[in-house]
Amino acid sequence: MSRVKEFFASRTGIISVGLFIGVLAALLQKWGNPGNMGICVACFERDITGALGMHRAAVVQYLRPEILGFVLGALISAYVFKEFRPRAGSAPIVRFILGMIAMIGALVFLGCPWRALLRLGGGDGNAIFGLLGLAAGIGVGALFFKAGYNLGRTQKAYPSVGWLFPLVILGLLALRLLYPQIPDQDKSGILFYSLKGPGAMHAPLAVSLIAGLAIGMAAQRSRFCTMGAFRDLFLFRQTHLLSGLIALLVAAFVANLALGQFKPGFAGQPVAHTMQLWNFLGMAVAGLAFALAGGCPGRQLFMAGEGDGDAAVFALGMIIGAAVSHNFGLASSPQGIGPHGVAAVLISLIVLVFIGLTMRQKA
Repeated sequence: MSRVKEFFASRTGIISVGLFIGVLAALLQKWGNPGNMGICVACFERDITGALGMHRAAVVQYLRPEILGFVLGALISAYVFKEFRPRAGSAPIVRFILGMIAMIGALVFLGCPWRALLRLGGGDGNAIFGLLGLAAGIGVGALFFKAGYNLGRTQKAYPSVGWLFPLVILGLLALRLLYPQIPDQDKSGILFYSLKGPGAMHAPLAVSLIAGLAIGMAAQRSRFCTMGAFRDLFLFRQTHLLSGLIALLVAAFVANLALGQFKPGFAGQPVAHTMQLWNFLGMAVAGLAFALAGGCPGRQLFMAGEGDGDAAVFALGMIIGAAVSHNFGLASSPQGIGPHGVAAVLISLIVLVFIGLTMRQKA
């Protein structure tokens, strides 16, 4: 056990996890997931929201097993290594709002930080503007940290607090098994299924679930986090987590080349638009929200799996944010930003600055 812990805590460990995720994401795309979207936490949570009927965008409705695997894999890893620590209580309403805003920003860009890297690794030049926006948002968050921003201290909680979110995930997995898709039908029992578009593109259930479990276990051990990588670089000049992101990008690029999935350019990229200002600002909003919440969407799921109730609240906020984005015309499409996406980005920025300025501990 100690050797495993030492490996994942090392630079070699974090690089190995990045390589693993990058290759697996490219393979998941080959096996059926949408283009340049072998893995996307924001998009997949949005699809789950649609599968539960919380929005009616018919092209993005599918209960993605990868997300379920992330949480359950982290739960298994946390128990194996005695790191399941139920905790909660740090500004839950703020974390919920941050989750909603993070999802709004991600759906303006059309992807989470992982997908931004995977889009670039697949040749999508629009992802460059998203990654610049992500770095800018996290950079602003770092300034708030220096000014004393703090969500407060979490407290040890009852074991049931740590188990509630994984139990919800197990319930969703049960629904997926009980109500499989009926051919040519957009609904099976209480679940909705896309018949066309990104939601209709998916790897086989078992493959997706096993991939999610493997990533959840590896990422929980290594503390893999996109937001943390930029935060550590800006605040401490540390590149440990950043080396994992670079490894993910390189692995995805090489794997996509090998699989014939690398298609460089800006126009005509899968599930992407070319409105670069809003690619930048959408991810700037998401990046600042991730920074203020203390983790990217993947890391929040992994923490929720190891018993962090605050991370679970953020994840639930993202689910509701996905419903709001699609029900009220905030989300982008390959044709461009949604009809109310501009207003959503500007309002989100105001709310984030308000949170950053008002939640500061003074020396």
